[in-house]
Amino acid sequence: MLTTLPSLLQQASQNVQLVTAKQAAQEMSQNHGLLIDVREPAEHAASPAVGAINIPRGVLEMKMLEIEKQAERPIYLHCASSLRAVLAAEQLARVGYTDVSVISCKMDEVHKIHQYSE
Repeated sequence: MLTTLPSLLQQASQNVQLVTAKQAAQEMSQNHGLLIDVREPAEHAASPAVGAINIPRGVLEMKMLEIEKQAERPIYLHCASSLRAVLAAEQLARVGYTDVSVISCKMDEVHKIHQYSE
């Protein structure tokens, strides 16, 4: 039997740390974490989150291993609905990253991350 996307999200979310955009901004101002947008490049270009590095989910593991060699560095993932970010967080944990959070809010809140940290 196939798993529905809502069921998949619910299952995957149990293993992932979820934070709000405000929490992420406050944490990143102290821990210098990476903000990663796992949406496709066209989505990111149409509605970019200031300060985010765009790495589509399909190539995330390969690119992250090139970008960040420290498994302990805080990483904050976001996408349009949290589904891709939650699945991406699971994959990064499998690769060995130990401090991965998913920003679980609407895109307009992600756009305010830099305002929160001021």
